This record gives sequence, structure tokens and C-alpha cells, in this order.
Amino acid sequence: MQRAVFIAVLSFLFFMAMMLAFYIRQNIGYFLLSTAFLLVYIVTMFSWIRQRRTVVEIYENGLKFRDRSLIWSDISGAEKTGVLSLAKGEKLQLPTALDRSEELFSHIQSRISA
Repeated sequence: MQRAVFIAVLSFLFFMAMMLAFYIRQNIGYFLLSTAFLLVYIVTMFSWIRQRRTVVEIYENGLKFRDRSLIWSDISGAEKTGVLSLAKGEKLQLPTALDRSEELFSHIQSRISA
């Protein structure tokens, strides 16, 4: 998350610097560079916002992640890395960049061990 913020701020600063250089020097190369930095900024912000929308919902009988709904008996194991082992032999990877992910994983482990 910190890298994404760093890249977004840095690319925006370079975008502004290249626009200033284009304004002063009137060279198309600076405009192309500023456009490239603007694209990096937009892609970074889009990815960051998209990642922030990732939600794991916990209910009394199970959890929901994206389009998967799982009850506690469907989950046979959980690791601190976010990998859930399902009873059917499948694995489901939860992102570790979630807010309070350590609490989420420990809650899942306590629910499936009970």
C-alpha cells in the first residue's frame, strides 16, 4: 500500500514537472513524458481504489468473499498468509492487504477450530 501511494505521488510530481517543462520549452517530448506520467498516475489510482473495494464479509454461519459464500464447515484450514483450505480440496486466497487482516485470519481460525 505504501509503495502504491509513493508511486502515485511521485508520478504526479513528475507529471507536473514535465508539464512545466513543456510550458517553458515548448518541446513535444516533455508533453509525451507528462502524458506517460499521467497514465501511470491514473492506473495506480484505479488499482488502488479497486483494491480498497475488496471486502470479506463475516456472518454468523460463514463468510463471503467476492462471489464465494462459505459456511464454516466448508473451511478445513486457514493460514496466516490468507490461504483457506476448503473441504473439497480447493484453496481460496484472501488478500493480505485487507484492513485488519491479522484479526480476520485469527477469527477465521478460531471459528473453524471450534
